[in-house]
Amino acid sequence: MRADRLVSLVLLLRQRGRMTADALARELEVSTRTVLRDIEALSAAGVPVYADRGRHGGFGLLPGFRTELTGLNRDEALALLTAGSGFGLGPALASARLKVADALPESHRATARFLVEPETDLLSRRAVAEELPGAVMAEVRRAVLGGHRLRIHYAAGGESARWRTVDPIGLVTVRGRGYLLATRGGQDRTYRLSRVLAAAALPEPAQRPDRVDLDRIWAERRDRFLAEGHLAVLVRVHPARREELLTNAVAVRAEEPEPDADGWLRLEVTFQDSWHAEWALWQLGANAEALSPPSLRTALGRRAAALAARYGVASPPSVFCQTPGAG
Repeated sequence: MRADRLVSLVLLLRQRGRMTADALARELEVSTRTVLRDIEALSAAGVPVYADRGRHGGFGLLPGFRTELTGLNRDEALALLTAGSGFGLGPALASARLKVADALPESHRATARFLVEPETDLLSRRAVAEELPGAVMAEVRRAVLGGHRLRIHYAAGGESARWRTVDPIGLVTVRGRGYLLATRGGQDRTYRLSRVLAAAALPEPAQRPDRVDLDRIWAERRDRFLAEGHLAVLVRVHPARREELLTNAVAVRAEEPEPDADGWLRLEVTFQDSWHAEWALWQLGANAEALSPPSLRTALGRRAAALAARYGVASPPSVFCQTPGAG
């Protein structure tokens, strides 16, 4: 509806600053001409939209203009902005969050440093939601929202817990896991909140930008995580063995939304190295097939041929002949 589009246009200008008509048209999925008509309608309604002409021009709002929202305190707004999306209302909830975030007073606007359920996770399999100590999370939230440095007693995987002082950027929750995005000594750091044993917000201000794009930062860190020394494998797997594949893989990079003609699933997963990939797929027997890289297919074929020769089989059985769960 046009009314919803006009609100969305105002919110885009409020949160992103000056934008061109073409950029607004792409965001709103309408034509440039429609955007220009909407700009005229907003001006006629008293919304202070102005135009800058020239190469770097665009449309913007006069400073200080915002929509209105009353009755929400800081914790209530935070609870709404970090609520899970369910019952098929994901798009509506996302739109509501955008409106609430824009309407909050300046003292509450740090809630934009929370990212809920991005499309990608650092790990591959779903897990039970983590229970986080209330006192610890209260200190973490205080540092993130207040822009303070944070001291955490953190136990990295396979290491003893030790104290670290970090500059918090924001919080991310995905698939029941919580992460603290931060920098330490100017270097990017990502911490699992379940491994934070104690925390204390410090009085000195955090060294961080005033505004952040958590979606972009999360995507960049996720891509770096997947690229660091991991082997990407394209694999077909029987649906009955999908969870077992994900349990043994490091992460899922992509998954086809629909099964193929045989009812199997296609996924791109990562393993620590070629040995790890060969071991993990061998566990699935005939219920999985490595499509790439070729070196992995060759290694699995040699292993199958050697086993067939050991037991006096003329040739390895077809990888598609066994029933789900066999192998």
